[in-house]
Amino acid sequence: MNASPGLHRLPVQMLGDLVSPRALERILQDAAEARGTTPAELDGPALEDILKREVFKRLQLTVPAPLAKKRVSEVLDELMKATQERSVPSVSAASLGALEDGARRFSLYFDWPETQRLRSLLGIARQEEGQGRDVSALVQEGQDLIVQLERRLQESLVEQAQDLAEMRAAFTRVQGMGSREVRRLETLIGQIDEAQTQGTLLPGEVERARTLTFSLRKLLESSVVQTVSAPGGAPPPLDPEAQARVLALEQEHNAQQLLTLERDFAALLSARPELQARHAEVRAAQQAGGLDTEAVERWRGELKLGRDALLAEQRGEFAGLEQQLTPFTTSGELATGLRVLLDATRQTLELGNLATDSLRELRATQEALGEGGEGGTRLALQQELLDLERSARNVPAAQAELEPLLAQAQAQLSAGQEVDLSAPWALLERHMGAAAQERENLDLRADTVIREYDAVRHLAGETTQRLGRLADSLRAQRRLGSMSIQARTRYAQSLQDAEILLAEAHAEYRAAQEVTASFGQDALSGLLDVFDLGGGSEPAGLDVPSAPAAAAPLPTPAPAATSINDLLSGLSGFGAPASAPQAQESQPPLPAHSWLIQGGRMTAGQPDAALGTMTALLEQAQTLGLQRLDMADAAQVWSARRTAGGDWRLARAADWDALDTQSGAWLDGA
Repeated sequence: MNASPGLHRLPVQMLGDLVSPRALERILQDAAEARGTTPAELDGPALEDILKREVFKRLQLTVPAPLAKKRVSEVLDELMKATQERSVPSVSAASLGALEDGARRFSLYFDWPETQRLRSLLGIARQEEGQGRDVSALVQEGQDLIVQLERRLQESLVEQAQDLAEMRAAFTRVQGMGSREVRRLETLIGQIDEAQTQGTLLPGEVERARTLTFSLRKLLESSVVQTVSAPGGAPPPLDPEAQARVLALEQEHNAQQLLTLERDFAALLSARPELQARHAEVRAAQQAGGLDTEAVERWRGELKLGRDALLAEQRGEFAGLEQQLTPFTTSGELATGLRVLLDATRQTLELGNLATDSLRELRATQEALGEGGEGGTRLALQQELLDLERSARNVPAAQAELEPLLAQAQAQLSAGQEVDLSAPWALLERHMGAAAQERENLDLRADTVIREYDAVRHLAGETTQRLGRLADSLRAQRRLGSMSIQARTRYAQSLQDAEILLAEAHAEYRAAQEVTASFGQDALSGLLDVFDLGGGSEPAGLDVPSAPAAAAPLPTPAPAATSINDLLSGLSGFGAPASAPQAQESQPPLPAHSWLIQGGRMTAGQPDAALGTMTALLEQAQTLGLQRLDMADAAQVWSARRTAGGDWRLARAADWDALDTQSGAWLDGA
């Protein structure tokens, strides 16, 4: 038989979210024995027959037949590719070399538990191979770890791409501020973009860019220039609307920070139920709007202290276990696996990460080895129980029902009684099937959102732009295949947000049709073209410069229109007579390249060919109630301020620094 010894792992890897890997391995084992062979020696046609018969029949016990057929077809497609395009590497030195290549690919993520175990496994596999021993089991485990690492990397890349899209959108709003922080943000976005193109994660840069984006957006939304106050003076108060926007930004940022904390301290929260309960209280406070940034940072500090304390405790426990278990690593059936476990646990703790699961496994091993002849049976049951618990973590709906069954099994195992885990496995697989059906429903909803987005994508406005970014994210999430619980949660949240935005986009589309019917397509299109509402708080191409430290406070700008609905509120001003010109007081000469504009006409300053376009733009801005415009192109920058009398002060310079020096004080009313 021309066997390909890696093929039998495909069903386990691709269907492990529907049926437990142990159950799939038993199915393959029984089916192979019935055909007079072993799983490792099954060839393509034999595996295809098993998938269509035994595996398909087993899947129908937990998921509907159409879903079972779909998933089996996916495995068959991969099986065909594996047999036609390449030969699955055999368990040999070549396989070990492939694992080493895979380990190098993930070397950047050395703090991931899977990476640490893979490194330990490879080191021991090299030693075993050098002594002429069989390393097939180690290579097989390494291949499974590569699959897990690949899934985690792809999920993280999708999340990073979503973060990058939001950062780019926010950057268009703040890029004209021209400060050092803006340049830092631009550099970070460039680094993240390049890494994303290369399929690399930069979590530190993403976090810094996210924090910087929040700070800049908060400064921009507040529309307040911090000035040097006179002794005893108070800073200018925030406009109520601006204050509401700032508070909304803070709540959004705090929610993101709590999600980051939940991810970074997941091992601690899982090991300390009291901290998990406290974290739930903190999240509830944030959702109720009662949590500020300082409170989030205090909670981060508490979590760091808790992790440091638990880490010290685990390091002490490991030192004792290592001393007791080292004699069993020289020979015996368990020696190789025990060496891998000890080495991986050591690396995890040395890197400052918690090793709760590994220590539990080491404790169980130490207790089982202390029982002599019965230790092997107990150790196998303990390992299966740990596998069951780990599998249950990815199916939250099953945990409430499984918890008492797992506790009972652990108590029986500790008492030396016989343990049957078939009932907990059956319960878990039933919930795994329900989760798979739920995922299928999420995919159908995502398809609907993506399809309906295409019908409104031509609309301008922030709503449609945000919906477009979420549609791109949904496409990427839908392609992920089997997902972790964290990825499924993000998928469901993205879908919920997209469905809300889609409803808003449909409403704006109907509003746009009403405007077109009332004013004509040309009027609506012209208004949208002038303000190019795709950017968000500022029209695209408009920049907000940093004000000089000693400048007077700027008038608070009215928020720019961000959707069709915002525009409708300003359309009532079309056709209204312009305010009567007011007498101008005697003024000193205007700065160079400066003008007074009133009623769409220049009333002071030197004629300039570009004024026609600018005056038309200022008329539109006045209709929308804007008080300030800052614009930039490749050659020059412009700034306009509306005075209390209703006219506009307009100035131009080569760059923002020159504009501030030349006309800044005059623009501010001096």
